[in-house]
Amino acid sequence: MEKIIKEALELRKNGKLKDSNKMLVELYQKKPEDAYLNYQIAWSYDILEKEIEAIPFYEKAIQIGLRKSDLQEAYLGLGSTYRALGEYDKSYDVYRRAINRFPDNTALQVFYSMTLFNLNKHEQAMKILLNLLVSTSKDPEIKTFEKSILFYADKLNQRFS
Repeated sequence: MEKIIKEALELRKNGKLKDSNKMLVELYQKKPEDAYLNYQIAWSYDILEKEIEAIPFYEKAIQIGLRKSDLQEAYLGLGSTYRALGEYDKSYDVYRRAINRFPDNTALQVFYSMTLFNLNKHEQAMKILLNLLVSTSKDPEIKTFEKSILFYADKLNQRFS
C-alpha cells in the first residue's frame, strides 16, 4: 500500500493530478479505514478543485487519526475547503478545534483569520494577523514599531482624543 501511495504522490508532484487521484481512489476500495490514504484522497480532490468530494475524506482521516503534522494539514485543508465553499460556520468550527489542539501553528491561525473575515469578524481577524506579523517578522521596521502594533491590535476601532 505504501508503494502505491508513494507512486500516486509522485504522479501528483509531476502534475498528473487525475491519474494520482484515480490511483488513490482505487486503493481506497481495499483500505477504506486508512487515515493517511483518506487524507491523501482529500488532498487530491482539493487539488482537482473538487472540494465537495474532498470533505468526507478529510473528515474521516481526522476521525481515524493521523500523525501530528498530517493532522494539522488535514484540519487546515478541511477548514479551507469549507471556507472556499462558503460554509464559514463549519470552517470556523474546524479551525477552533485545530487551534485548540495546535495553538502554535501559525498557518492555521492565518487561515482561521480568513474565515473570521468572511464572518465579518474583522477586528478579531486583524488582531490575529497583527500578532502573527509581529511574532514572525524579522523586518527591522516592524520590530521598531512592535509595541505600537501590539497595542493597537485589539483597539482598531477605538478613538484616542
